[in-house]
Order: sequence, then structure tokens, then C-alpha cells
Amino acid sequence: MNELVPIERIERKIHMIRGQKVMLDKDLSELYQVPTKVLNQAVKRNLERFPKDFMFQLNWAEAEHLRSQFVTLKNLGFDKRGHHLKFLPYAFTEQGVAMLSGLLNSPTAVKVNIAIMRTFVRLRQVLATNKDLTYLFKELRHQVNRHDAEIGVIIKTIEKMVEIEKKPKKRIGFLVDKKDGKQ
Repeated sequence: MNELVPIERIERKIHMIRGQKVMLDKDLSELYQVPTKVLNQAVKRNLERFPKDFMFQLNWAEAEHLRSQFVTLKNLGFDKRGHHLKFLPYAFTEQGVAMLSGLLNSPTAVKVNIAIMRTFVRLRQVLATNKDLTYLFKELRHQVNRHDAEIGVIIKTIEKMVEIEKKPKKRIGFLVDKKDGKQ
């Protein structure tokens, strides 16, 4: 199943737009091996299955931002000169991609959809691991800072003790004049 679509290939097609991980219609149609127009027509015939948190259309600024991140313009709906084409791409969230599985029933689409869902799960696991590591590093930094402060206090205390030892000590008691033997 992973031979059909390697997870790394799918990961490269997941973008962060509007704070969500999404896949573009053009990338999905390529993975599902159907024309983008066919995919979008199937979606438009079933719009009630795709609320805004499942799918949204990019605005020109978002499309331009994505275009600036890639060398190949034609893959994102732009011609070779960077001019906009007729349609803005649609972005599908993980739930939108899952909903597509009910619309596209070819054996290829089913296998690809399974691989895409596994990729999203893997990304969530990586993100969770990163959050755990970030928390651990913050805790470690806090402990190091606390230890630095405590070590600083110890060093200051030692420095004060050394300064006291350097000062000449006053004698305590009686002075005896050695010549007379008097006190």
C-alpha cells in the first residue's frame, strides 16, 4: 500500500494554511489519479458533506504565498509567467480528505485515502512528540537556571569567606613586652 504512494510524498503535499494542515485539490487529484476538474465536480455535487472546517477555497494572497514557496508554478494553478489561472485551488483538511473517500470509490482512491489518513496520524504523533520534547527542554532550562542561581549564591558566599581570611586578624589578649617581661 505504501508502494502505491509513499508517505514522504504525501507529507510534502500537506501545507499549513489558515492554521490548519490541508491538502490542495490539485495534489489530491494527482494522488487519486483523477483530473482536478473531476474531483472538484464530485465535491460540488456533495457540498453538504464539506463544511468550512472540512474544505475551503484559497484566496489570491494565499495562493500567491504558496506559489512563492515552490519552483514549479503550474502545479499550483499558475502559468509559467506566474499569472493566475481561472480557478483558485480548494484546500481540504484531514476531515475533508476523509469525506472524499466516500465520493471517490475506485480501488486506487481507497488505497490512496488510507495512505493519506496514515500520514495525517503520523504527523500528529510527530507533533505530539515535539510538544513533549519542548516541555522537557523548558523544564530542563528552568532547572538549569535555578541551579545557576544557587551556584551563584554559593560562589558569592565562598568569595566572602576568602575576603575575610585575607584581612589581617586582630590579636586577642595581652601583649607581652619581651624585653621587660612586663605585660
